Amino acid sequence: MKVLGIETSCDETGVAVYDTALGGAAGLRAHAVYSQIALHAQYGGVVPELASRDHVRKLLPLIRQTLGEAGLSTRDLDGVAYTAGPGLVGALLVGAGVARALAWALDLPAIGVHHMEGHLLAPLMEDDPPAAPFVALLVSGGHTQLVAVDRIGEYRLLGETLDDAAGEAFDKTAKLMGLPYPGGPQLARLAETGTPGAYTFARPMTDRPGLDFSFSGLKTQVLLAWRDSDQSETTRADIARGFEDAVVDTLAIKCQRALEAAGSDTLVIAGGVGANKRLRARLQAMCEQRGGRACFPRPALCTDNGAMIAFAGALRLEAGQRSDAQVHVTPRWDMATLPAVA
Repeated sequence: MKVLGIETSCDETGVAVYDTALGGAAGLRAHAVYSQIALHAQYGGVVPELASRDHVRKLLPLIRQTLGEAGLSTRDLDGVAYTAGPGLVGALLVGAGVARALAWALDLPAIGVHHMEGHLLAPLMEDDPPAAPFVALLVSGGHTQLVAVDRIGEYRLLGETLDDAAGEAFDKTAKLMGLPYPGGPQLARLAETGTPGAYTFARPMTDRPGLDFSFSGLKTQVLLAWRDSDQSETTRADIARGFEDAVVDTLAIKCQRALEAAGSDTLVIAGGVGANKRLRARLQAMCEQRGGRACFPRPALCTDNGAMIAFAGALRLEAGQRSDAQVHVTPRWDMATLPAVA
């Protein structure tokens, strides 16, 4: 089954074609992402109306480009998948509207995909994918969650952030130290030059039981440290390293607890922050010490992309699941309400 995937949940337009007959990494026939970073940089964050308009401008050309790179035409497709939520309602409606129109015109089945399920399943596109049951860490700009995956579509929330997501904390911390938008990747690059231990920040909520996260207090600690420092480039890098180490340690401690609680030895890491080099190395080492396994998507598939939507949609379409003909999106959507994939 060849499935066209469309992702427009926020500020990146993603399109891909996944072929289940090939499977694994080979099944990804083509994918492309157009980022709106330059558009939103002058505002210091995503402007929803501008994001929606840019999806309108870029989506159809990107679909034509992706099909061309895959060596396919619309007549070769067997289904269409699109992000139906969570996300910005206007941006979601652009992708859903185009997907439903294509499906209707080509007489193809279509399915609305949960954005975070797309992230969660992205590592399964790689060769030698993990098999359920496993524990997943979903860590991005909008979400930080630990999820027990009993099987595809059957998810139990183990813990989540009570305030800022980890990626959001990266972005906000970078902004308060004067780094350009988007700040998270800038802060991570700066941290590579910082001195370990020059600044030490708390590992939030690790001194108590439970699997929930909180990063707002850590952000405040960085603000106070930056305000009271000499604000030199060396200090900026040292504070960035201290902040990143605190986030990575916190995530690793909670992941170890989650694996123990779930009785699992396999950890899947997905979402934009999953591309962070220090986090990947730390979780890889932690799982190997336990005799287990850490599974990541390739860095290009950590951030929002159409490939994860095409793949997640293909699994559900092959299971006989379909969305109705309405253009319907769900900006707030609990992943636990999803049906299991038989």
